[in-house]
Amino acid sequence: MNTQITENHTYIDGHKIAFLEQGSGSPLILLHGIPTNSLMWRDIIPQLAKTHRVIAPDLLNYGRSAKPKSVDVSINAQSNMIVKLMDVLGARQADIVGHDIGGGIAQLIAVNYPEKVRKLVLIDSICFDSWPIPEFEPLQEPGAESEISLEDFLSMMRGFMPKGVYDKSVMTDELIELYLEPWSTEEGKRAFFRNLRRLNKEYTQAIADELSNLPHETLIIWGDKDPFQKPEYAPKLVEAIPNANLVWIKDVAHWLIDEKPDEIGEHINQFLS
Repeated sequence: MNTQITENHTYIDGHKIAFLEQGSGSPLILLHGIPTNSLMWRDIIPQLAKTHRVIAPDLLNYGRSAKPKSVDVSINAQSNMIVKLMDVLGARQADIVGHDIGGGIAQLIAVNYPEKVRKLVLIDSICFDSWPIPEFEPLQEPGAESEISLEDFLSMMRGFMPKGVYDKSVMTDELIELYLEPWSTEEGKRAFFRNLRRLNKEYTQAIADELSNLPHETLIIWGDKDPFQKPEYAPKLVEAIPNANLVWIKDVAHWLIDEKPDEIGEHINQFLS
């Protein structure tokens, strides 16, 4: 049994996919969003690994995974990649937890590969037309990438990250650097802009009506002060998914797992058992 978090990687369609892993038992997959990576789950993995084989991948073009120059990194492509990753890792079925765009990926897997999902947890998840957030829209304009230097881009991101926490003391300089490190080279900046160009609500809107067919027990967790994925989307998601329950986390914003990992880990553990 893995008693500590290990860093592993495999290859999907020829691209390196990095993932964190801990524990043994029933597989549990944790999907991060943008601009984070698998380290977002670092404080919650040990808690969940007491009862599960926890697998937290870096999405393609994120974190320590490959950053190929010309490849589809939409949530649709990422959902297919995660299903292939499950196959490679011998996870016939898994509980899937997704935050932000990771939640959109989780919804697509649940709709398109329902047999692959045991239970579903969506945390401050993109859904319907809730994204891309206004903060990222100017960066999606043609030419935006070439007009901003690496230095200015990183400076902008350092200003952006604290907006996603309610308790500003949580978003320390160390934590900001942890999240920005994969983007902190010219290659990283280009990868980030490739991801931005794929932020497209067509995929979540396309499956909106199909959420009503989901057979999975679903837990929706939302920070009541989230400025990015607005709290009014949480009840809409609960209404759309038949077996869904909503848990509000008080006084947290979008990076709620950084703010209250123990409380969220407890909710997830209770739900999965």
